[in-house]
This record gives sequence, structure tokens and C-alpha cells, in this order.
Amino acid sequence: MNNYFDELSLSNYWKGQLPDGGMARGCYTNRIFGYIGNKLVKVLVGQRGAGKSCLLRQIMLHLLAEGVSPRNLLYISRAFTDSGCLKGREGLEALLGTYRERLHPVGKIYLFIEDIQNIDGWEQFVLSHSQDYVSSCEFFISGSNARMLDGDSGQLLLRHCVSFEIFPFSYAEYVERERTEASANSYTEYMAHGALPRLAALPAGEDHRGYVSALKNTALFRDVVQRYRIKDPGLLEEVLIYLAAHLSQSVSVTTLVSHFNTLNRKTSYDTVANYIGYLEDTFLIHRVERCQVRTREIVLGSCRYYMNDWAFMLYLYPFFARQPEVAFKNHVYMALRRAGFAVYVGVHRNKTIDFMACKDDRIIYIQCIASLADESVAEALYSSLASIQDNYEKWIVSADRAPLPSRGGIRHIQAWRLGEMLGHER
Repeated sequence: MNNYFDELSLSNYWKGQLPDGGMARGCYTNRIFGYIGNKLVKVLVGQRGAGKSCLLRQIMLHLLAEGVSPRNLLYISRAFTDSGCLKGREGLEALLGTYRERLHPVGKIYLFIEDIQNIDGWEQFVLSHSQDYVSSCEFFISGSNARMLDGDSGQLLLRHCVSFEIFPFSYAEYVERERTEASANSYTEYMAHGALPRLAALPAGEDHRGYVSALKNTALFRDVVQRYRIKDPGLLEEVLIYLAAHLSQSVSVTTLVSHFNTLNRKTSYDTVANYIGYLEDTFLIHRVERCQVRTREIVLGSCRYYMNDWAFMLYLYPFFARQPEVAFKNHVYMALRRAGFAVYVGVHRNKTIDFMACKDDRIIYIQCIASLADESVAEALYSSLASIQDNYEKWIVSADRAPLPSRGGIRHIQAWRLGEMLGHER
């Protein structure tokens, strides 16, 4: 353990060097900082590459600025949790013991652990030390699997946690990073690039496709194939490709099974359903259920899917990324998720509403289209929203440069102002 500890010390800040926190992400840290100082375990979850590690470093910088000694911060990076050198809870206990023996921290210890789901028994370790009233420890952990707290031990820990789902850069963050203004031009530029933080840091001419491909492969291998002992990794990726090819379309498990059977890829309903669920667990894709507008009941059967970041389409599946309406809807969906809305496909009579977004007591019905230039298409969108006889907000979101007046209570929202309208700004 001493050998591992010597290597670990290189990624900690005990000698006074400060971590590089990257671009400040106040939309997350402002909320997380409000929970510092209690025994709740702060859990950052989200897709690999979404920026969880940078946020952990920003939290460390905040603590250091508040006067916490660097010797009271213990940072265990992904290099250790992914490598397998920490053998379960026993390895974590040994590491914490070595840290205390060699640094002699006085007072509360702040532990930061990346991709903690890769360590067997981590739940018991975190539960034991986070609720210890003698040797006080405060935990900030990250994970790239949506079900990391689903086990029996995780359920015991759950009531002592507060979770934050981390997404790639929002449009508002893109505007800040590029030092530009919110406009039709900058929104078009935002859609033309991936929002993964690392892409923005790569030098011009660097292999963006190679990075995105490696990220996807790692997510599939580490977070799905190894975790669930997948017997047919090829089929898993074929399921992902099929969903990428049918974004924003109605898709059912039965349809996928029939598709693979026609290709002589024999599989079962349960296998395909499980594989889709595993892909959702990695945050690579998001499922959007259909919901009856009038009764608020979920409609079983088919649903729609969207990518967590458009970079996967741009660099890995460019042939499927050529439809501007699909890209536009994907970006609107992600804006709704970043703003904390639960999102459904609205079903009303014989009409479909792109998104029915719900947050607390707020409901917004949204139709999306890149341009309202086609009058017949625009009329159909307005008509579908006008048919909903309630007093909740009704929007048409488009990328048209000229704003349109409200019509029968239906508002036109320009895409680059969507975050502001949803209440999700920096």
C-alpha cells in the first residue's frame, strides 16, 4: 500500500500545488457548495467525460480557499479506481489508514473518490466513515453508472446521499467559454460541435474522433461489459448504433428484435431490453417515454431516444447526424434535462407533442422545429398545441432569427434563449 500511496501523493495537493479546475461551472458548484459541512455524501453521476473530475477539483479549490488545510484533502483519482489496485473495501480502509499515519490530518477529512463504482464494497466504506461522529469524514464521490446505488448496501447509503447529475457543457457555458454572445450564429456553432469538456481543450487539428471513440469504448467496456458480464459485446454496440440511427423516432424492443432477426442475429426480447437499459445506465442515451397529456398516464410500448451529447453522432455516426431536425430536437431535449425537467413525449388524441416537460408544478408543452419557414408545417405545430385545453405553458422552439408574436397563448422561443426561459443560466 505504501507504494500505491507514494504514487497517489502525486495527484494530491499536500505540498501546496493547486489543482487545475478547468472552467468554473457555477450551475453545479453553486448547488454543491450549499451542501458542504454536513454528513450527506455528495454524489456526482453522469456520462464519462461530462466533467465530473473537474467539478471535484473545483470543490477542492473552494475548500482550500475557505481555509481547509491541503493535508485534510484525500483525492483518489480514476487512475486508481480503474486500475484495480484498490482491492475492495479492504483496500480503501488500508489507504485511509496509511494516509492518516503519514499526514496526521487534524480535524475533518474530505475524501474525493472518482468512479467509485469500480471498487467492490465501496458502499459500506462510505457509509461507515461518512456517518462516523468520532473521526469526521465528508465524502464527494463520482460515478458513471446510474444504478451504482441500486444494491442492498447502496440502498442503505441512499438516504445519506445527495446526487447531482452532470451533463456536458450547456449552450450558456459554451457562450461563456467562447466569450461570445447568445445569438443564432453562436447557437449554430454550438450545435456543430460536441459539448464534451475535453473536446474544447483539445488543440486544433487533434483527433476528436479518436477521443470520442475511446470514450465510448471505455463506457461500454468498463461500465457495461465488465459490470454485467456481457456475453455478446458486438450486439451491445449494434443496439447503440440502431438507436443512434433512429433518434427521435418511436422505437420498441420488439422492433429491434425483429430487425436483428432479419440480419440473422438471433437474440431475445429480454436481452435487447437489458442492453438498452445498460446503455441508459451509462448515460450515453436517454429514453423518453410517451405520456397521455390528459390523464398523465405512461403509454407502454414504444418510446424515443436521444443522445447525451451530439459529439457521438458527429464523430462516430456522422451518416445519421445529417438530419437537422433530429439534431435540433436532441439539443432541446438536453436543455430541458439540464434545467432539471422530467421529459416525456406528449400524446394527445391523434397528435404527438415533441416534449412534455415537468418540473415541480410547472408543465411546458413544446414542439420543436429548426425553421418555421414552411407555413403548412408551422400551422400543424400550432394546431397540435392549440388542441390542448389547459392553462399550462405552450411553446414552439425554433432557430429562426426573427421572433414571432404569441398566438393564442402559444409562445415562440428562439433556441438560444431556451435556457433563460427554463431558468437554467450560469
